[in-house]
Amino acid sequence: MPWPVRVRESGGGRLATSVVEGALDALHPLIVVGRGLRRLAGLVRRWWEGAPQDRRGPAAFLAVAVALLVWMVPYGPWLAAAAVMAVAAVLGRTGAAVEEDEEPSGPSEEEAARLQALYDALAPCFCAEDDPHPEPLYAPDGSWERAFVSHGFGEDGRLESLELRYPPYFADGDPSARRRVQQVLGAKAGRYREYHFAWDQEANRLRLSVLGALPTGVCAQRFVAAPGEVVLGFTDPESVQRTLPVGAGEEFRDVPPVVWRTGPRSTEPHLLALGQPGSGTTTLLRSVALQALERGEVLVLD
Repeated sequence: MPWPVRVRESGGGRLATSVVEGALDALHPLIVVGRGLRRLAGLVRRWWEGAPQDRRGPAAFLAVAVALLVWMVPYGPWLAAAAVMAVAAVLGRTGAAVEEDEEPSGPSEEEAARLQALYDALAPCFCAEDDPHPEPLYAPDGSWERAFVSHGFGEDGRLESLELRYPPYFADGDPSARRRVQQVLGAKAGRYREYHFAWDQEANRLRLSVLGALPTGVCAQRFVAAPGEVVLGFTDPESVQRTLPVGAGEEFRDVPPVVWRTGPRSTEPHLLALGQPGSGTTTLLRSVALQALERGEVLVLD
């Protein structure tokens, strides 16, 4: 049976430890300020890389003008340096807290492979042969790190959100060009789901997000709608700004509706309902018929 061994720390070791701890305590403010300056420089660099070309020139001119104005004001450089140090101290403290709380960031190998496959599929949509940039965002042999700003994956390993940058020469105002990109994203991110695409034409960015499941507990009932309006169903809150109070079981809630406007002034007087067996087409027609009969409207079902 081995004897227990007690390790004693020598006097020199305790002295070295106390010296190191004292130096860290004394240099802690400088460490915080340095961390904040690094984070501040990273924010400026990311903004500069993500800003379009037509914004960089005015931003640089404004920065130079502000620097000259600060230089001409009495005690301006000292006040500006103090302000930068204060901001760096705040960023350094918050950055330390965030770094302690955050888990190791970065996608896994499988997620990185999915992102690279998505990037390779988008490259033909965004790359151009006469691209003047020496390092284009999208190229056949490129990488997704520079093009994708942020991304998120669900528990099942499928893509849930994505924000990407695209070159300024891309025709983001052309519906066909947009549709092509959205089709590629929908196919690579996962089929049988609905996506919301937000195009930011000023910043040359596209945000993809997976829409949540629509409410299924709302049954056919007397909907609060104006004369000549028929409620067909319900959609996501990003699509419409209007809501209707409906009963879902024993509770009531406001949901955004899909409304069909009928009557002599309707621009879309005809409705075509298609669906596979069990998809709810009969329930939709029954709901439309009940709403029309309640108001005494003429409805023809073929």
